[in-house]
Amino acid sequence: MRKKVVALGASNSKHSINKQLAEFAAGQILDAEVEVLDLNDFEMPIYSVDREKESGIPELAKSFKAKIKSADLLIISFAEHNGSYTVAFKNVMDWVSRLEGSTWEDKPMLLLATSPGGRGGKTVLELATRSFAFMTKGAIRSYSLPSFYKNFTNTDGITDEKLSEDFATTLRLFLKEISMVAA
Repeated sequence: MRKKVVALGASNSKHSINKQLAEFAAGQILDAEVEVLDLNDFEMPIYSVDREKESGIPELAKSFKAKIKSADLLIISFAEHNGSYTVAFKNVMDWVSRLEGSTWEDKPMLLLATSPGGRGGKTVLELATRSFAFMTKGAIRSYSLPSFYKNFTNTDGITDEKLSEDFATTLRLFLKEISMVAA
């Protein structure tokens, strides 16, 4: 039976390098059905307790949660804004956290980050890895790709040999842990 992978770049940039990395990672999983989400399709009012009391939870939050529920595993690649999540991602997560069940439905998660700089979004990835451990009972692995434009192309994926090997090892260990196979 084919496993379903839901992947997203945790950014609302139309040209998100993190969405590209998430899509690449999902494509490395053998015989998987892949759905790539675009955060722009889930734009909602900024979360507040008052807004929730007045208007309830937006249908888009429920739709996002349904996508999470439909997955066998999640791949999220984080853009880093001032050392943290993007506002677009945090807002979706805040709304979804108000729905029943765990925010991420205890799905196994491959957490990624990249940036044009040499740290590759490591600060936000460390934050996500620590905090998501409290939001899911599923396995979590992480990988950071530094200097995206130097080390990645849409045609070849991760072009630096060492970085490519590190990614392949991370993915292989993650998929072995959850009984799936890498391409």
